[in-house]
Amino acid sequence: MPGEASRAAAIVGAAEANEIGYPAEPKSSLQLHMEAIKNVCDMTGIPIRDIDGIFSAGWSPQIAEYLGLHPKYIDTTAVGGCSFEMHVHHALCAIHAGVIDVALVSHGEMGWNARNTRGRGAGPRFGAGADPWDPANQHTLAYGMGGAPTNYSHAMNRHMHRYGTTQEDFAEIAVVTREWAQLNPRAVMYRKAGEGDIPALPDGDPGGGKKGHPFGGPITVDTVMNSRVISWPLKLLDVCLVTDHGGAVLITGPERAASAKTKPVWIAGAGENISHWNMLEMGDFTATSAARSAAAAYTMAGMGPEDMELAMIYDSFTVTAGITAEMLGLAPAGGGPALWKDRHAAPGGRLPINTNGGGLSFNHSGMYGMQLLVEAYRQLSGTAEDGGFSGDPGKQTSARSCVVNGTGGSLSTTGTLVLVSDD
Repeated sequence: MPGEASRAAAIVGAAEANEIGYPAEPKSSLQLHMEAIKNVCDMTGIPIRDIDGIFSAGWSPQIAEYLGLHPKYIDTTAVGGCSFEMHVHHALCAIHAGVIDVALVSHGEMGWNARNTRGRGAGPRFGAGADPWDPANQHTLAYGMGGAPTNYSHAMNRHMHRYGTTQEDFAEIAVVTREWAQLNPRAVMYRKAGEGDIPALPDGDPGGGKKGHPFGGPITVDTVMNSRVISWPLKLLDVCLVTDHGGAVLITGPERAASAKTKPVWIAGAGENISHWNMLEMGDFTATSAARSAAAAYTMAGMGPEDMELAMIYDSFTVTAGITAEMLGLAPAGGGPALWKDRHAAPGGRLPINTNGGGLSFNHSGMYGMQLLVEAYRQLSGTAEDGGFSGDPGKQTSARSCVVNGTGGSLSTTGTLVLVSDD
């Protein structure tokens, strides 16, 4: 039986910044926020002045000031890439309680350009580096955990040891995800077969999107296996991109949704959880808090994994997606990679996963949860094909239900949503 808050609010629009991936001219994180906010307000017909709740990973005060707003609800939850799924959860509750009418969830992040422009006065990327004298880091580094790839390589090693999965099994995730990127002109790794060689690129410019990327186009398991090792057993193509991105969604109650210019996508269920922060405190490297956050979301929705026709799963690494699929109940323990290997997750499969090309081949700015929301909205509202802007023919699915899961930290925090199309 659905919970009281189920479908009390809907995502009525989702949009991105004008230029994402590797913009030719760097834009600040705040600029990326603002472009996405303007775009989502234009598409829905909801004016900026009507926004009375602002949700972002630490940027809400600056957004309010820049827009000249005095919101009644301010949320700065910042617990990694799942923050935006949690924001949707919080906005659902605030709207259901009658506190606000129109919620903005926004994100802007210079994942690429903050690094690429350091020498030009941009400063270091927020969160870059670690204090080796911090007690937590002293204890962690001693066990070979010096950053995200080293942390996640432990999880992949454990999964292979426990369930007999292989590097090739996880490589299948990268291969299928790249197939979806070939249907998305905004994907960094979008490149159609027969387009010829990619022209030489300026120094510091990795290409991307319609311009093409030197590593773009279809890949095979051998391609993944032959890419350079980052932290064994993770190889380059097991690892997400580092890009720029801005995105925003608007959430309203039923009455306001009825007057929007766009189709609503209803928030049927939501949940969040955390299992640890320091990965050495993780009880099982092959099990994450997504099992608990998903259970809460399914219970609120009155639905289960068997009802899901689409999945948007955080894929900071191939192992993230494989393990999370198991936690969401979409595959048995140890069977996550088989969803991709057996083509269930691929274009034309029974359970499309990461239809935008994922963090592996579409875009990953550092916190990827917003990209999951934008693509889930586009698929469930029937707008994933829109004249080539966000999708080539074949990208649109017929799904009417979707489970969305974001992951933060080192397989630490999770936010899960169950979204459904308008009846």
